[in-house]
Amino acid sequence: MDLSRVRVAGPLEPFAAGFALELVRQGYTLQPAAQQLRLVAHLSRWMAVEGLDAEVLTEAVVEDFMATRRAAGYQNLVTGRSLRVLLTYLRRLAVAPAEVALAVEGPVGAALERYRRYLVFEQGVASETVRAYLRSARPFLVSRLTSDGRGLVLDGLSAADVIAFVVARCPAQSSAAAKQTTTALRSLLRYLHVEGEIDHPLAAAVPSVAGWRLAGLPKGLEPDQVQRLLGSFDRETPTGRRDFAIVTMLVRLGLRAGEVAALTLDDVDWRRGAIVVRGKGSRLERLPLPADVGEATAAYLRDGRPAGALERTVFVRVKAPHRSLTSSGLTSVVAAAGRRAGLGSVRAHRLRHTVATQTLRAGGSLPEIGQLLRHRHTVTTAIYAKVDREALREIARPWPGAQG
Repeated sequence: MDLSRVRVAGPLEPFAAGFALELVRQGYTLQPAAQQLRLVAHLSRWMAVEGLDAEVLTEAVVEDFMATRRAAGYQNLVTGRSLRVLLTYLRRLAVAPAEVALAVEGPVGAALERYRRYLVFEQGVASETVRAYLRSARPFLVSRLTSDGRGLVLDGLSAADVIAFVVARCPAQSSAAAKQTTTALRSLLRYLHVEGEIDHPLAAAVPSVAGWRLAGLPKGLEPDQVQRLLGSFDRETPTGRRDFAIVTMLVRLGLRAGEVAALTLDDVDWRRGAIVVRGKGSRLERLPLPADVGEATAAYLRDGRPAGALERTVFVRVKAPHRSLTSSGLTSVVAAAGRRAGLGSVRAHRLRHTVATQTLRAGGSLPEIGQLLRHRHTVTTAIYAKVDREALREIARPWPGAQG
């Protein structure tokens, strides 16, 4: 890759050659790398006009530059995110200032930050759950702001106040969102009581959202649909090999999307044919590695995973920078495969249902399914009893008035 034709003049010129090598290391191909360098060249010219050195390059400076770029009529690479790789590179060289943590704004932001630290450091809550709790807790804290917005009114908080908030907010939400609101609110109220912010424990005052745990029916795929799904990948390409390995792992082991996304190279024990899964509650569990899952994963690692991957997770992004594939990215892989196979909307969790229903039809018991899916409580597994039609026929009573 010859990127020397892109000329960078100005305060960033001394770092252009090294940055070009960094782009190559991260897996950028010629065209995207050249686009990045041209953007850096434009930034460097702008900084020279403004009298700025590389030592003062911060997010705020980048945003000023991007505002000028947008005003000049540019339509591509016009957000601060486009220069994130450059800022990271210059910070690693100790050239650009270190990233400054965002200031916590107002009493609500300060309260949420204290609550976040409690969840992370004292409760050990997973990061995605922390974010969900903070989103759901914010509206309640906003409702407790003083009239001037400079403080929170928590003294004298009563059960009636809590109920009034839930009654006002939850009817406009879906059942799942309402349950998330009430769960997070109970957690927040427990925290506020432990910290002495409120005088009485009020978590029990949060009403429960109407819902029936076993009302739904697991929607697993039929065997022929599974084959269509697995047959939808072009395994001659790196992307196809990666996505085939992901879906094979989901449909054979019944893992959650987040568990597959978190799988690292060190979690795969090839000699013993096993993998270590990071489950809910930060639990580490060892599972057998089926031969077909191992073959698909090995094919991807050998001929699909970028050599310049920036992290040790098994599955990484195809496009540079080659960072870990996120849970949402992995879910998108499954959804795209479902559309190609003509199955409509298929989410990653549906493949978990597929493993359970197929195991049940093959003669597996509910306790065995619970062990396979690593359920903590038997009631979580009980829903799969509804898809065992033969067993249900044996206990079904005749409809009143029906012919014998």
